[in-house]
Amino acid sequence: NGKGTNPEELIAAAHAGCFSMALSLMLGEAGFTPEKIETHAAVTLVSNSSGFQITTSELTVTAKIPGIDNTKFQEIANKAKGGCPVSKVLNATITMNAKLV
Repeated sequence: NGKGTNPEELIAAAHAGCFSMALSLMLGEAGFTPEKIETHAAVTLVSNSSGFQITTSELTVTAKIPGIDNTKFQEIANKAKGGCPVSKVLNATITMNAKLV
């Protein structure tokens, strides 16, 4: 009926939240205090002969972090992408577009 949230949306929300928390933690460990981290996750659901499958989760991150350069930000963001427990549980390709503002 088009109302409510579907499981794919819940997985995307969990992935975005988990990644943001992992990124914040890793930034703190590296000596940076983020003023803002916004993460959006979009999952791709495909139908195949065995049913439905999530094949990708694309993270889009916008962050404001005083004192960090883009190279260091990308390094920590990529580490957070792999270290997030939800990333680990997904058997999907996970892509990310991180933007420092």
